[in-house]
Amino acid sequence: MEIAEVFIACKKEIHYSRELVLPQPALVRVISGEVRVVAAERSYHFYAGDTVLFPRNQLGKMSKLPLDGLPCVTISMVFQKERLQHFYAHNGPASAAHPADQPKQFQRHPLLESLFNSLSPYFELADALPTDIAVFKVEEAIRVLRAIDLEVDGLLGNFEEPGKLDLVDFMERHYMFNLPLAKFGYLTGRSLTTFKKDFHKAFNNSPGRWLTQKRLEMAHYQIVEKKRKPSEVYLEVGFEDLSHFSFAFKKTFGYPPTQFRLA
Repeated sequence: MEIAEVFIACKKEIHYSRELVLPQPALVRVISGEVRVVAAERSYHFYAGDTVLFPRNQLGKMSKLPLDGLPCVTISMVFQKERLQHFYAHNGPASAAHPADQPKQFQRHPLLESLFNSLSPYFELADALPTDIAVFKVEEAIRVLRAIDLEVDGLLGNFEEPGKLDLVDFMERHYMFNLPLAKFGYLTGRSLTTFKKDFHKAFNNSPGRWLTQKRLEMAHYQIVEKKRKPSEVYLEVGFEDLSHFSFAFKKTFGYPPTQFRLA
């Protein structure tokens, strides 16, 4: 199913996302509530009125939280690769723009306000814009962002696939993200076969066993040293469900993760 290019989302309850790896850049305006994004090196907090441009192929976890009695409402624009390539084929990127891999937050600007205000009438009719209208709004958004800051070309106009990265460094920083091995391979610039081969050479272990051990070690630290609840930790360290996490934890350490909460 194709993702709508311009849409509005409303979360009345706390919503925790799974791992987020955007296949294309996305522009997000927070209307109300709070949006949190946890990446490998740092976390980001965005509130009502904030506008953020997220790069593609960057790992993170996103949470949407109500705030001050209001739901978390966001307007999102997804920049499809084909649309960006068509635009930049006729409008070359700024020569000073460098490839960007971090979210870019914008200060309030009349052009941004005009762009998002113009979307309100459409969202009174539906949660997503029809494709033909979205095409024009996406191109308008590209022009608005470039008018505000030409450095966005480094984020929007970069179509290169991930290059071959230092596998040890990448995995040590991203092991808590619960991704298929093929996606880890892609993000490090490797096929699945090459990823497994390089991984075993670097760690003398299989990716599956190594990832489980690293995640359990981090969970043990958070529960024993930081006194956190297992229910607060298991998703954060990369497990899919609490029962599987509890089983693996007890099998590895000899006692259940709930033991320290009962002590």
